Amino acid sequence: MSDVQTNEVSDNPKAGGFGLPLFALPQAFQGIAEQNARRAREQFEKVKEASEEISVLLKEAYAVNAKGAADYAAKVIEISHANASSALAFISELAGTRSLSEVIQLSADHGRKNFEITTAQNKELWEIAKKVATETSEPIKKSFAKTLKTPS
Repeated sequence: MSDVQTNEVSDNPKAGGFGLPLFALPQAFQGIAEQNARRAREQFEKVKEASEEISVLLKEAYAVNAKGAADYAAKVIEISHANASSALAFISELAGTRSLSEVIQLSADHGRKNFEITTAQNKELWEIAKKVATETSEPIKKSFAKTLKTPS
């Protein structure tokens, strides 16, 4: 390049027809990059906070669910013990019968009682399962309600 051309470029340092000085372009890009980096940090912080909240929420829901599952299992064991005891008592009574009519009567009574007890046991198990589901979902429902009320 000749001296004339160099001076011409230095005197008029404009970027192609955009009306921006050549030295301002990198500064403009730097401002955009800084702004985007700031936004990215803000979004990362929001995601990090949300992730921590979800983690706490899941731990709470898991703890409630684990306790409920233990309660349910304990009830199943209790019911199994009661049913086994009932069956053994029935067999003992059956062994003490002296006639076919006594066997039929004892079987009918045992069947009726067993049906009533089984119905009550199933109701208890259903109530426990319903309670566990309700209690497990409560933290999640509270979180959703909080999220929907919070303006973003």
